Amino acid sequence: MDIDIRKHIINNFKDDDITTLRSAIEESIQEKDEIALPGMGVFMEILWTDSNEEMKQEILNILHNRIKK
Repeated sequence: MDIDIRKHIINNFKDDDITTLRSAIEESIQEKDEIALPGMGVFMEILWTDSNEEMKQEILNILHNRIKK
């Protein structure tokens, strides 16, 4: 069985508004939902791919500082 998880996750959210997208992200974080981790990875990939170098550096700084806590 060949599943393209990226396409599947993007298709699940493509018709949703910003509020729904935010709710999905916040709920998966609050509930520590392990099943949502691949979707969060796809979101991270989209964020990274569509970011300029300044945004990428900010993302790295946030991640680095949070991981060090």
